[in-house]
Amino acid sequence: MYKLVIADDEYEIRHGLVTYFPWEEIGFEVIGQASNGKEALEVISDGNTDVLLCDIQMPIMTGIEVIKQMHQQNSSIMTIFLSGYQDFQYAHSAIKYGVKNFLLKPTKFSDLTEAFTQIKKELDQRNPKLPGMVSTSDITNHNDPIIYKIKEYVKSNFKSVTLEEAAQLVFMNPHYVSKYFKQKTDENFSDFVFQIKMEEAAKLLKTMQYKAYEVSEMVGYSNAKNFTRAFRRYFGVSPKEYRLLH
Repeated sequence: MYKLVIADDEYEIRHGLVTYFPWEEIGFEVIGQASNGKEALEVISDGNTDVLLCDIQMPIMTGIEVIKQMHQQNSSIMTIFLSGYQDFQYAHSAIKYGVKNFLLKPTKFSDLTEAFTQIKKELDQRNPKLPGMVSTSDITNHNDPIIYKIKEYVKSNFKSVTLEEAAQLVFMNPHYVSKYFKQKTDENFSDFVFQIKMEEAAKLLKTMQYKAYEVSEMVGYSNAKNFTRAFRRYFGVSPKEYRLLH
């Protein structure tokens, strides 16, 4: 079981999260609570905490101030923010200090489950005692969990991927996600999607199992001529020529 601390100044919300959500079923144990940021830092100071679920707006110390101090201390604790405010200035500050995710109040059961299932996967990969090796590229991606999550979404859904769905996945505004992706990867979200589509198309063409128009549909192009133009722009040759060369 991974160790979880919940910090929220609203007793009913904090009590509800601690008492009624089935944490153990997804691999977590609540080991502490806090009603403000200062208490949160005191509770996690013993070094036993793996994850902090923390409200952004709290008295004495805000969630942003908490995660800033954790960042300065090189804390390995993963943090998820609760917020009743769709204010992306908070999001920008939090990302800078390494927050893993954002959940809007009132928090949905499904959102909690999804967020903590993802966190558990990251903790499992971080822990060398657990089975499964992590590649160098995985480690690089995990340095920024938001970018990692978006890229994995694109790779799994390249046929019908949208910026809006990617933004929903990381609980952010699509416009902000687009800017953040460009800032962190030095490429546009649309360019990354295009790259994945073309590389997948190339793999499919090499198998010799599908005709070019079938590959076109499989990577999300309803018009085969548009697919051919896009493929030529990326590889410098048409799908037919690529297949002959490979």
